[in-house]
Amino acid sequence: MLNGSERDRLLRGKLMTRTRLDKVFTVSIAGVLAGLALAVAALPAALVFGLGVRAVIGPYADLPNSLRTPPTAQRSNLYANDGVTLITSFYTENRVDVRLPEVAPILAQAVVAAEDLRFYQHRGVDVRAVVRAFTANQRDGEPRQGASTLTMQYVRNVLASDPRLTEEQRAAATEISTGRKVQEMRYALALERELSKDEILTRYLNIAYFGSGAYGVAAASRRYFSKSPRQLTLAEAALLAGLLRSPDTDDPIGGDADAALERRSYVLGQLVAAGQVSAADADRARSEPLLLRPTETPNDCTAVPEERNDWGYFCDWFTRWWSDQPAFGATADERQRALRRGGFRIVSSLDPTVQANTQAEVLRVYGVDDPRTAPTAVVEPGTGRVLAMAVNRRYSVAENPPGQQNRPNTVNQLVAGGGDIDGYQAGSTFKLFTMLAALESGLPLRTSFDAPSQLVTRWTITGPNSCGGRWCPVNANPAEQNGYRTMWDAFGRSVNTYFAWLAEQVGADRVVEMAERLGIVLRADGDARLARYGAKDWGPFTLGVAATTPLDLAGAYATVAAEGRYCKPTPVLAINDSVGRPVDAARPDCRQVLDTDVARAAVDAARCPVGDQSMYGACTGGTAALLRARLGRPVAGKTGSSEGYGTETVVAFTPQLAVASMAANPDDPRDKVGQAVQAQLVDVVTQVLGTTLRDQPVQDFVPPSETIANQVTGPRAGN
Repeated sequence: MLNGSERDRLLRGKLMTRTRLDKVFTVSIAGVLAGLALAVAALPAALVFGLGVRAVIGPYADLPNSLRTPPTAQRSNLYANDGVTLITSFYTENRVDVRLPEVAPILAQAVVAAEDLRFYQHRGVDVRAVVRAFTANQRDGEPRQGASTLTMQYVRNVLASDPRLTEEQRAAATEISTGRKVQEMRYALALERELSKDEILTRYLNIAYFGSGAYGVAAASRRYFSKSPRQLTLAEAALLAGLLRSPDTDDPIGGDADAALERRSYVLGQLVAAGQVSAADADRARSEPLLLRPTETPNDCTAVPEERNDWGYFCDWFTRWWSDQPAFGATADERQRALRRGGFRIVSSLDPTVQANTQAEVLRVYGVDDPRTAPTAVVEPGTGRVLAMAVNRRYSVAENPPGQQNRPNTVNQLVAGGGDIDGYQAGSTFKLFTMLAALESGLPLRTSFDAPSQLVTRWTITGPNSCGGRWCPVNANPAEQNGYRTMWDAFGRSVNTYFAWLAEQVGADRVVEMAERLGIVLRADGDARLARYGAKDWGPFTLGVAATTPLDLAGAYATVAAEGRYCKPTPVLAINDSVGRPVDAARPDCRQVLDTDVARAAVDAARCPVGDQSMYGACTGGTAALLRARLGRPVAGKTGSSEGYGTETVVAFTPQLAVASMAANPDDPRDKVGQAVQAQLVDVVTQVLGTTLRDQPVQDFVPPSETIANQVTGPRAGN
């Protein structure tokens, strides 16, 4: 707040009592109305004298809502999970509101001196200024001099920027007309009856435009001098105050620096005249060169700092997530406007260390110019919070060489899917959903089947995998996979014919429903149609022929890690609105989707593929058998290869973390990545789990019950 001797000098007229001042002003305003008209534009005499005092002075209750509660657009800031590291900002107007104590007193004084020297003496309309403008404009023969107070300027700014008004209404708020000027006066008078001078000044400082895209003193201080408004010097404060008259033309960054310095000198003179600074201090400030330290506030995901470019994919997914949240508006457009105008403080779930480690591992698989990608997602079980999203691409709208749609630059969502990206076939990782459906239906982990090299199923199909019109999958490695198998070793060895048989026992539609229940989104049109209209006959679904993404897979496997509690993947830890109130949309969206014992049983079998051992000692082999030994803690997971090794997938999880990594060519599905890359993906998930959990306690999984492990029971929960 302004106080002390400086305030005393500035508030000389404030010693007059409010009642007396209102009476004097009421009498005065009627006498100068005609002068006001001529100060703005010629007004017919009949209209002037037809206006009474009641036409000028209205009650506060008649004010538009925007003036009583100004809807100033403020930028929203997105931070990493430390709440300090800025990822980017979102705004249509670069503005962050501040309180008056957060502003250097000299800046507030400079704005008053430059724009309305008698601000603390008048009651919204400065009678002296109106008379002075009337006299000057009478002499010149045309309106050249105005009489707007800070309060009137504030009114104009609010009405001109109110997003709830139409373009025509906003244009009317700034037109040069007597009607507009009289309305400004009425609103200013009403405001000054209800708000203190400091409240009005604070609102003005937060809404005024200072040029170079900066709205309000906080953004302006950062834009021109890379500091907060509380840290401004006399010369810097005078420069900013001087920009208010002509912020576009006097902008010292992109406009006329000489004009900006000339206005700075004028403001310094006004401060001397007001008794706010000495002539000597003003001269010293006047002699200072223009020392700018411009800061460009990032705007949107493509403005993520270059050294953190890989964060762009997480940022992009965050904006998509925001568009789906009803808390921010009725439509996606409304929600995006809220993000760019609402002044939200968003602490994301992105962990910079986990992201850096994951990105480094991904780049060891493929470089940014490689046509193949290794998108990888890291999810926290029990909350759904996404700690990292990495892929070997640059997040950029820059053009690529001909024929290279997504490399090395792209903003397509290669990790989470959406838009042009449906996802990639995940192969045998989908066997998890068949196993869960079987366990839920009452079949125990001990369920045995003599798995042949090839199994002719009841599902009709055409193409190379057809045997007389029936789907007939084969085992990739008969020597390791054929024979009597339980869910434990069939999952560990990834026995295709066992899971095709198991899907027949429970129904393919139940397998599809299970996958969708755990968050697998079928984005490809053909997959979505089959799920809706042909799920009962979609036997091959169990072998992962549908397209998915690393984020969906990590979320699904995190569900079994969390003992059946599905948490929709979320990019946020906390969201606060412009006044600091928490927003409920930041809370994890979780629900129990599996019987706890069913989830524990699935985890027990999922220990087999990665070289861990089930609680019942039933694991006899795994497709990634060295992972457990290298990680050094209990772990579960699954590998997957699509037809002909076109794509490769590895998912692994502990009770604290789930990681999914895939290898594919997003531009050409015919380009087969080959089986060899699977070992590299195993390295990725192992290293990410190991480095992330290095300082966390070792946790083991809870064993399933004897019943679900070894005994056939009736239908279980969910059926």
